[in-house]
Amino acid sequence: MKNLLKAFSAALLLWGSAQAQPPGTACPPPVLPIAEAPGEQSAAPQDVGLLWRLQRDGRSSYLYGSMHIGRPAWARPGPALQKALQEVDVLALELNISDAHTQADLARSKRADRNALPAKLQSRLDAQVSAACLPAKALAALHPMLQLSTLTVLAARWDGLDMAYGQELMLSSQAQARGMPIVGLERADDQMQALFPKDRKSLLRSLDEGLQQLEQNRVRPAVLRLARAWEQGDLGDLQRYEQWCDCVQSEDDRAWLGRLNDGRNPHLAAGIAALHSKGQSVLAAVGALHMSGPQALPKLLSERGFRVEQIHPPPTTPRR
Repeated sequence: MKNLLKAFSAALLLWGSAQAQPPGTACPPPVLPIAEAPGEQSAAPQDVGLLWRLQRDGRSSYLYGSMHIGRPAWARPGPALQKALQEVDVLALELNISDAHTQADLARSKRADRNALPAKLQSRLDAQVSAACLPAKALAALHPMLQLSTLTVLAARWDGLDMAYGQELMLSSQAQARGMPIVGLERADDQMQALFPKDRKSLLRSLDEGLQQLEQNRVRPAVLRLARAWEQGDLGDLQRYEQWCDCVQSEDDRAWLGRLNDGRNPHLAAGIAALHSKGQSVLAAVGALHMSGPQALPKLLSERGFRVEQIHPPPTTPRR
């Protein structure tokens, strides 16, 4: 599952890149607006994911471990997250999709790597586009790795998980309704530097491995486990991600995973701290896997002088 974490990171780059066009019963069910999702209008929203309060300089900010895809039941903030939204001045996301710099970076990515893929590899990629119920050329403008990432994320639709219900979209909608500023902690170009292989040989190998995962139906079980751990706020299972993700089979894989997760965390922590230092209370929503590992964001923010208190799920009371 070498490309799973890459796919979830890339989901932030793919808002609006492609929507499925289901022609028949062989396709996953279409995404319903939250207002039309069965039972979701009357159901009280519940807190999901992981939420911390960050206290420093006499005021509070918040850190939220998010999920880039989701279910209708997760499309409205639960009580603790709603309270955090009401208390802060600014929403900080990994990427601000509406930002002009982000749009420019994404436009450049569509011009990247225009060299034709080997015919067999292109045929396999085309077959997965068809299996995802997309028009034949729906992803053609994207970098090949973003095409693969899109397909990886879209595979989760069979299990009711979709980018339309991702936490970033939900929080952005809430912030816009309140007139709250939205800022990005990273640039899309920086994310793509971490996501994309450094040379063509590595690109072709990554495409081959990612297509094998899709062809062998190895994507969905790992996505479901990740979604379940996130929904339950199971930080322990997220900490063990490397053991069950089927994504670390060599030292190169371990280095790549470290670059994609731990390697970005110091910059993310610095961005959150800088916003707080400007006198703003911040709700920073960052992918939940950034809350795990040796450079976990709560740990880095504690080292920057924040008092870090987990709000959801509540810390387990030690047994006597």
